[in-house]
Amino acid sequence: MSASLRLAVRNAAALTTGLAHTRGHALTSRDGFLAMSGPTLLRVLVVRPDPDPADVAELALLVKRAEARVVVEDSFGAIDGTALGLTARHLPVMIRPPSPAPPPALRVEPVRTAAEWAVAERVVVDGFPLPGFPTGAALPLALKDREGFRVRTAWRDGVVAGACLTVETGDVAGLYWVATLPEHRSRGVGRALLNAAVGEFPALPMTLSATEQGLPLYESLGFSTVTHATWWSNPA
Repeated sequence: MSASLRLAVRNAAALTTGLAHTRGHALTSRDGFLAMSGPTLLRVLVVRPDPDPADVAELALLVKRAEARVVVEDSFGAIDGTALGLTARHLPVMIRPPSPAPPPALRVEPVRTAAEWAVAERVVVDGFPLPGFPTGAALPLALKDREGFRVRTAWRDGVVAGACLTVETGDVAGLYWVATLPEHRSRGVGRALLNAAVGEFPALPMTLSATEQGLPLYESLGFSTVTHATWWSNPA
């Protein structure tokens, strides 16, 4: 496993753990994977390139028993999801080395209060979106006080236009759910959020999972692809 991929997976594990604890979901922790089990989602993160057979069997059992949506993120190609009735898509895992970033061209503010948090979460739910997670369940308010977790909002023409989450784990910062409301897209909102987030961690590398559509923006800001992770899921 490359050092960059190790950083990305470790940061994603911190996100999964934080979400499980603040959502009140069960967390299964094995050497080869983490699994967050809730009423609307079974979210699995493969954390090693070589999970042992017992871990693979346990993961398969969790998937087969799940009555909710299933998402398995595998950056190593370690899991055969087709045997579990899952469908694959592939998303780039990207990393940006520490370096300065230009200041955001739009106003970007850290979220500090419960009211601001609710607004930011609504933007993520409407702009990302997160299927099956209404406001209050996608980004629980308890996440606001969890060490290393920060949410920011971007503003355009005096109104909130976008939001994102960052997770700092000591040696890397992860960027998640960069969301822009439909009426504000293609207006520099995503770039402003990225510049603000990168600028807040000038001494740390930053990692993210990208869509193919987002690649040009991320590459223009210095992100490069480490690998293409396989995201397995069942029919929505």
